Amino acid sequence: MELQDYVRVIRKRWRIIAAATLVVIAGAAAVTVVSPPTYEAQTQLFVSTSGTADATQLLQGSNFTQQRVKSYADVITSPRVLNPVIDQLHLKVTADDLAKNITATVPLDTVLIQVAVDDRNAEQAARIADALGKQFTTTVSEIETVSASAPSPVKVSVMQQPTVPLSPVSPKPVRNIGLGLVLGLLVGVGLALLRDLLDTTIKNEQDVAQVTKSAVIGGIAYDADAPKRPLIVQADPHSPRAEAFRALRTNLQFVDAANQPRSIVFTSSLPGEGKTTTTANLAITLAAAGSRVCVVEGDLRRPRMLDYMGMEGAVGLTNVLIGQAHLDDVLQRFANTEVWVLGCGPIPPNPSELLGSTAMLEVVRQLEAKFDYVIIDAPPLLPVTDAAVLSTVTGGTVVVVGTGSTTREQLSRSIQSVEAVNGQVLGVVLNKLPEKGGDGYYYYRDGYAPISDPDRQLDLRSSRGHQDRTHV
Repeated sequence: MELQDYVRVIRKRWRIIAAATLVVIAGAAAVTVVSPPTYEAQTQLFVSTSGTADATQLLQGSNFTQQRVKSYADVITSPRVLNPVIDQLHLKVTADDLAKNITATVPLDTVLIQVAVDDRNAEQAARIADALGKQFTTTVSEIETVSASAPSPVKVSVMQQPTVPLSPVSPKPVRNIGLGLVLGLLVGVGLALLRDLLDTTIKNEQDVAQVTKSAVIGGIAYDADAPKRPLIVQADPHSPRAEAFRALRTNLQFVDAANQPRSIVFTSSLPGEGKTTTTANLAITLAAAGSRVCVVEGDLRRPRMLDYMGMEGAVGLTNVLIGQAHLDDVLQRFANTEVWVLGCGPIPPNPSELLGSTAMLEVVRQLEAKFDYVIIDAPPLLPVTDAAVLSTVTGGTVVVVGTGSTTREQLSRSIQSVEAVNGQVLGVVLNKLPEKGGDGYYYYRDGYAPISDPDRQLDLRSSRGHQDRTHV
């Protein structure tokens, strides 16, 4: 992964990172609250040898003391020192338990011993540190005495008397929260990366490139109101989604410039990816550019096209295929446009057989002769074979992909099903793209809305009236 991939994951999965961070911070805060306060009392011990005026003996004594003091740090936590302290203070602990609360350190190249005693009671910590310092001086004198007639060559003095600590050394709220923040961010980023690696859904053009060499010829933003306003190019012609359909129209016209397909199948891998709304909006956009377009409701199982366009569907394609109606009699014009619609008609019991019949091939050829573009709204590729069958009688297939729902494996299977029957995949349209975030389609990151001054808006009604009168 490159740096921009990490940035994309963080921008997209920021909720996971934020949630993980908050959970870890909350855990650190909870631990801080429930942890009892611990106080630390300190004392400092100085180790020296018996006095002498000889410089050589002083040097030897200094080296001797520095070597000895390293061992004394371990002697402080031994039972020989701690048991008398426990008896003196009447502590209800063992020497091993008390040793866990005592830390003895020796600063480098010194004969000092820093002793720290932790306890939940501040006064108790000071008493233990005081008793420990006194007892240690006695213990060292005992263990360093060679004979009863010769004094100990080592002397331990208390340089710093312990005092009662005023504030606890733990827990430390600021430190704990800070560590929780850092750890939470690391955990959150790790979970986000893991989630992204496990997520095999199509999210952007790079994911499509991993599956097929077919180009992405369009990107349509997600719109929660799409079921209520399926024909966005009419409902809001200046919206970014409407502009995206115009971009799709332009790209589609140059997909195969040498052999411009007259008939195109629009399909998807699974239901609900937006193939029908994409087909309808593209047809209106093509007609607005001066082309004569025929939209065929080729989904003979769950037809939706006529519902979106508000048209009658009692008679349609199935009637033509079985010879009950003539093609010109069932074509319907959409509003005052050059979009003509061939509805599904009655739902047949054998959709795949009808769509793969010679009659269907003849219908497509007749429509290609009458119109500049014939766009067929076909069923999804994975559940049924209808779209793959239609791809054999048309000039090409466009696969609509619902980002965030279709996996790379599903898209791969869909394209393979078209190629298996020698169908041509013209391109892929990414639908339901997020407008913002790491996977946001580049077109929607900037807007270019028209001027809102009513005085500078074209009066389309008067313009149309003038055109009609001129035509008459």
